[in-house]
Amino acid sequence: MSHDVVKEYTGSIQPGDHPYLQGPWAPLHQEVNADDLLLLEGQVPTDIDGVYLRNTQNPLHQSMNRYHPFDGDGMIHMAAFRDGKVQYRNRFVQTKGLQAEIENGGRLWAGLMEDPALSKRPGWGAHGALKDASSTDVVVHAGKALSTYFQCGEGYRMDPLTLDQQGVPDWSPEHGISAHTKVDEETGELLFFNYSKTPPYMHYGVVDRSDRLVHYTPVPLPGPRLPHDMAFTRNYAILNDFPLHWDPELLKRDKHVVRFYPDQPSRFAVIPRRGGAEDVRWFEAAPTFVLHWLNAYEEGDEIVLDGYFQEDPMPTNYEGAQPGYERMMSYLDQYKMGTKLHRWRFNLKTGETREERLDDRVLEFGMINQKYAGKPYRYAYSAVQVPGWFIFNGYVKHDLQTGESWQLTLPEGLYASEAPFAPRIGATSEDDGYLVTFVINEKTGKSEVWLIDAKDFDKGAVCKLQLPHQLASGTHSCWANGADFRDGGILARAAMG
Repeated sequence: MSHDVVKEYTGSIQPGDHPYLQGPWAPLHQEVNADDLLLLEGQVPTDIDGVYLRNTQNPLHQSMNRYHPFDGDGMIHMAAFRDGKVQYRNRFVQTKGLQAEIENGGRLWAGLMEDPALSKRPGWGAHGALKDASSTDVVVHAGKALSTYFQCGEGYRMDPLTLDQQGVPDWSPEHGISAHTKVDEETGELLFFNYSKTPPYMHYGVVDRSDRLVHYTPVPLPGPRLPHDMAFTRNYAILNDFPLHWDPELLKRDKHVVRFYPDQPSRFAVIPRRGGAEDVRWFEAAPTFVLHWLNAYEEGDEIVLDGYFQEDPMPTNYEGAQPGYERMMSYLDQYKMGTKLHRWRFNLKTGETREERLDDRVLEFGMINQKYAGKPYRYAYSAVQVPGWFIFNGYVKHDLQTGESWQLTLPEGLYASEAPFAPRIGATSEDDGYLVTFVINEKTGKSEVWLIDAKDFDKGAVCKLQLPHQLASGTHSCWANGADFRDGGILARAAMG
C-alpha cells in the first residue's frame, strides 16, 4: 500500500493521562490520499458503488483547561467503493474557528467543561461561547457532503469524493444548523432544525434537492432546550422537547449546567413537512432523553417512531474516573444511561401516545437502509458500546417484523465506527447490502475499512482493507450511493440547476 501525505499539521496536544486523548481517541494530524489500500482479508465486492464518510472529533490544539471529546475539531474520513476498488481520503473540516486557531497557534475558545469566560472571541450556536467544530455529523445532499455540529453551527460542505472544501451553505440561518439533518432519498430534500437560548428557542427548515431553502418556521418551546436529533415520515417532521436541559436559574448566570426534570413529560412536536408553528401537534410521553432516532413512518392514524430511550438520563458520577472527569465519563457511557431500543406511537386522531420496549440490551447509534427512511421498514442495525467507554465493539441486526436479532462482536482490541447500510447494486430486498465501517486496530496501531454482509450477519466482514494510519474515534457517519452524487447523478444534476 502506498499513500500521498497531503499535509502534516503542527498541533499542541499534550495527552497526559486524559482518557479521550489516547488509544482509540488519539488525535491524527496528517491528511493523506490512498488509492491502493492493502487488502487484508477477503475480496472487495464489485456490487457496491458509493462513499462512506465518517466524522471524527480530532483536536489540533490543547484545551484551555479540561478537554471534552466533543470539543475536538472535525475531520472527515472517506472510503469510496467502485468496480471492486477502494480509495481513501481524510481532511480536517476547515471551519472558521479552526482556521483562526491555526493562525493564533492555539485555542481561542473554551470547551464544554470549561468556563465560557475563557473564550477569547464570540462563539457559535446555542451555547454561544463554543467553537463551531463541525465535528458531529455528516450527510450527502445535492451532490455535496455537509458536516454539522451538535450545538448548532454554520455547516460546512465538501466534495464527497475529493473532500475539497466548499464553504458554508448560503442558506445557513441565523441560529445555525444542528447535527442530524435528514436527507429524504425519495424527494431529495434536506430537513433540519436548530435551537438557541432566545425565543422561540427552536426552528425547523427544509432545503430542496437543488440546495435552496424553501421552508423555515419557528417551533416555539417553553424555554432553552437541548434537542439532539429529529425524525420524519412521508408527510411529517418530528421534533422534541425533552426534560433534560440547561438549569434555567443557572443559565441566567451564564452557567450551562444540564439537569433532568423527571416531573416533566417528554414532548414530541409533529409538524407537516411544510407546516408552520400553528400546525404543530404536541404529544406527551414518559420522561426521558433520546440522543438518536432510528426511523419513523405512518401507519393508519398513527405515527410510529423508533429510537433509543434513556432509562437514566442523568446518571451518577463515574466511579474510579480521574478527578474532574467523573461526570463526563458517565455521560459518555450508554450502560450508565441505559439506552434501550424503544417505540413510540402517536395517534393523530385521538392524541394518545403508546410506548413499548423493543430490546432490553444497551444499544444506540442505529442505522437503516436509507431508501426506507420515513417509510415502513423491517431491518435495523444498532451499535454496541464497550462498557464505560464511548467506543463500539459490535453490532446488532434486528428484524422488527419477526423479533429476531443477530449480534456481531469484534475481537478484543478492535473498535468499530457507526456503520451505515450500503445497498448492493440491483438490490432485491431491504437488507440486500453491506454495513460499512472503519475499525481501529490497537494491535497494529492502524485503522481498517470493513464490509459486513447484512444478509449473512454472523459471518462477519467479507473484506478488510488497511488504512495508512489510525483515525481518532468520533460520532457519526453516512453512506451515499455513487449514482446520487457523481456527474450525471440525480442529486448532482439538481445541484447544477
